[in-house]
Formats: sequence, structure tokens, C-alpha cells
Amino acid sequence: MNEGWIWDRHTPLALEALGQTLYMVAATLLIGGVLGLVLGLALYVTRAGSVLPNRYVFGVLNVAVNIVRPIPFVILLVAVAPLTTLLVGKFIGTTAAIVPLAIATAFGFSRIVEQNLVTIEPGVIEAARASGAGPWRIIATLLIPEALGPLLLGFTFVFVAVIDMSAVAGIVGGGGIGDFALVYGHQRWNQEVVWIAVGVIIVLVQLVQFTGNTLARKALRR
Repeated sequence: MNEGWIWDRHTPLALEALGQTLYMVAATLLIGGVLGLVLGLALYVTRAGSVLPNRYVFGVLNVAVNIVRPIPFVILLVAVAPLTTLLVGKFIGTTAAIVPLAIATAFGFSRIVEQNLVTIEPGVIEAARASGAGPWRIIATLLIPEALGPLLLGFTFVFVAVIDMSAVAGIVGGGGIGDFALVYGHQRWNQEVVWIAVGVIIVLVQLVQFTGNTLARKALRR
């Protein structure tokens, strides 16, 4: 029997689940976002003809990204369980779920960063070189500012993807809104709980998308 949404029972659980989702997403974006930016920059600058060309470094990084990025997240959760246990002390729980989330985010975002940097006109970099700018100065003051708008859009896409992946984290006891919808909605045939959880996720995603689009537009107008 579908008991519907019971305020005294489901509301505290939903708020706790929302907090778990926000915690996982924030920590994942902080760790995975930074690592992905560094990895993406490394991929770009070590390409042939780039700022710091090194075919061996580029080859290793490129292969690593090509191997990890296509792995379905549910499989990655299990595959990196030993690493998660090593870093966190366990592979079950909200904090433990951040490890595979951060890995998936870093490798996924790195390719977005690289692809956006590739669109920068080579003439801009050559002009910077001609003016005496060194490789590290070009990276810090030219590459990132030049591609800031597209990078913000890419980061927004990754943000939404992390929210999606965090729902799968319930498999390893990660909690979150997705897990709440499955445990208290789907498994108990309570569609009202499912749809309220879906509504919360939709609102969260729309807020993120609106914020990302707004920041990207401001960056592109500079």
C-alpha cells in the first residue's frame, strides 16, 4: 500500500539525505575539480607543439584518461574499493563514496579542460612567447583566463554529472537523495516519495545550471 509522504517521518530523512548529497558533491568537486584541472592542463601543455611538449608524459596521461574515463561509475565504485579503504579506512559510507566520485570527476573533467584549451588560437600563444612570456606565465595568465568561459560551462556539466553519480553512491552506503528515493520510495512502492526526491534533484540541478551559465556568460563578455 502506498502510504504517501509522511511529514514527521520522511522530512527529516530527506533533509539528512540532501545534506549527504551536498557534502559528497562539494567534496568531490573540490578534490576532483582541482585534480581534473591540473590533469587537463598537463594534457594540453605536453601535446606536440604546445607550451611544454613531452610526448612521453602526454602519452602516459592520455592512455590513463582513456582507460579510466569510460569505466561505468558503478564498476569504478567496486574497482577502487582497496584504494578507498587505504585512504579512508573503509569502503562503505558517505565519505568513502567521495574517493571514487573524485576519481571519476578528475578524469572526466580533465578531458573537458584539454578540449577547451585546444580551441585557443595558436597565434595568441605565439604572441605571448614573442613578448618574452615563459611557459608557466603563459599557463597562469593566458591559458586559463582565455578559456575561462568554456571551462565554467564544462565545470557546470561535471557538477550535474556528480549529482547524478552521487545517487549511485547509495550502493556503498553513501546515502544521499538518490539512496533515499530508492530505499523509502521505490523499494516500498511509495511513488510520492520518489517523485518528491526527483523534484529536489531537478531543483538542485537547475540552480547549478543557472549559476554556471550566468558565470560563463560574464566570463565570455570580458
